[in-house]
Amino acid sequence: MWLSSSEPTSPSVEHRPSVENPSGRHGAWSRIRRGSAMAVAATLLIGTAACSSSGSSANGSQSTGASTLSVVASINQWGSLAKELGGRYVSVTSVMTNTSVEAHDYEPTTQNIAAFSTAKVTVVNGADYDPWAVKAASSSASTLVNAAESGDVAEGGNPHVWFSSKVRKATADAITAAYEKNDPDHSTQYRELNDQWKDKEKSLEASITAARAKTSGARYAATESVAWYLADDLGMTDATPKGYSQAVANEGEPSASDVVAFTKALASGDISLLILNTQETNSVTSTISAAATTSKVPIVKLTEQMPAKYATLNEWMEALVGQFSQTA
Repeated sequence: MWLSSSEPTSPSVEHRPSVENPSGRHGAWSRIRRGSAMAVAATLLIGTAACSSSGSSANGSQSTGASTLSVVASINQWGSLAKELGGRYVSVTSVMTNTSVEAHDYEPTTQNIAAFSTAKVTVVNGADYDPWAVKAASSSASTLVNAAESGDVAEGGNPHVWFSSKVRKATADAITAAYEKNDPDHSTQYRELNDQWKDKEKSLEASITAARAKTSGARYAATESVAWYLADDLGMTDATPKGYSQAVANEGEPSASDVVAFTKALASGDISLLILNTQETNSVTSTISAAATTSKVPIVKLTEQMPAKYATLNEWMEALVGQFSQTA
């Protein structure tokens, strides 16, 4: 099922929501918030569809010109992958890059939508994580790559799919196919870049295999299900109290009894580590992290958007695998 050290292959992971964490926080995104973001995206798209592709990108940088393929990604982890797979033949703009902003609360700007409307290739996360981007990209003439759909993760599933080995590879192939469709003159180069990326992914898979010697069977708890796919690839077990997980997954506030159950679980000695999403912190997560510290349960801190100190998605995943291996 898992990789051998002599011939790394993709982990055979069933990408399903766990029983304790059925959909992840974003699977039950507020209908009002989602509808508002989509309406804004649709309205802005109408007003910006006529923008020239030679204008400024969504992050304020100038386009490099007609010689490169214009690409827009909703989040920076997919943007970094798009850049690796396109090299000097593409100009990539990532809309969301700030690790201090709650990703699911993001509201698109006029520039964001303008970028989607003029791009040749757009890359979105899907699975209800960035519905505003899916709406904007689907309304444009670009070739759309939906990472979740590429990896067979349906709407309502855990949306943090960049942590999944299966989804990363499926998305990489989908991006390369989109490049070849829009720029067939460089098909050979795009395939070469895809092969180079796959070599890096095989190295990451080998690291996951090595780390599983320490992490397999380890029980963890999480303030959110953000790293569920990576933990699953590492053979770990989600031991987050069910009541807390369900409340967070449904965009609700965990009850006092849910928080007490969580702190008791941390004190029981049955949990090897706590995963803390630092982009989604509040008084509840502060109470839980303090309880973990008191109970001497190690804390793995991570974000949803890729931190600026990492150049690529694989580099970020390698660092997290090492962090889990050292902590579990």
